[in-house]
Amino acid sequence: MSALFGSLESGVLSLTLNRPDKRNALNAELIEALHQALERADLDAGVRVVLLRGAGKDFCAGADLDELLASADQTVSENERAALRLASVFERMRALPKPVLAMIQGRALAGGAGLATACDLVLAGAGAQIGYPEIQRGFVPALVMALLRRAAGEKAALDLVLTGRVLAAEEAERAGLVSRICPDEELESVALELAGQLAGSSGTAIALTKQLFYQMDGLSLNEGIARGAQVNAVARQTPDFRDAIARFLKR
Repeated sequence: MSALFGSLESGVLSLTLNRPDKRNALNAELIEALHQALERADLDAGVRVVLLRGAGKDFCAGADLDELLASADQTVSENERAALRLASVFERMRALPKPVLAMIQGRALAGGAGLATACDLVLAGAGAQIGYPEIQRGFVPALVMALLRRAAGEKAALDLVLTGRVLAAEEAERAGLVSRICPDEELESVALELAGQLAGSSGTAIALTKQLFYQMDGLSLNEGIARGAQVNAVARQTPDFRDAIARFLKR
């Protein structure tokens, strides 16, 4: 059984973490499968949106504990290479010029919460739980910290990583970790509707918007406005913009 199941329909590439018996824990096989899927999403013009979800009751419980325990006997260099392999999944999701939407049911914990945080949008069921409980296992939520700090802010992020407490969906939304919440029974239909809406938008406008948004990190206000002006000028030259304006004027 493949650790990651993918299907493409109407521009939406649905990627399902497919280890439900392990609560979709991240192991080396699944991490490599995610790299391959993101490569496909980047190169395939038919892919306009990526929808990430988990099989079974939970989104993802974090790192596979069997692999994590075995890593204690490996060298620092070996463990750093493995950590960077997962970290590069987060980076590829952010760099992908197409929106990545996470659909969170059940629990998204530790690396699983990091995977969700790396997505552009996070849609959660009302019963979902999100947290970074590594500290409670004598471990450090190191890979997700840069993303979490940006998403939740300094005080909220430090609270989460020092205590390891798990947030209910509503509190996670208030902390900036969830974009939208919907009833659990409506989660799939709402996620597919949102993914379809994104897939129907201008691909170039989406790509430029996402790129500009993340480029704002670390820029001063003046630098950010200047960069925005550059993207504004480029966007006016795209075929999608010209066609949309022409259609609007014909109304």
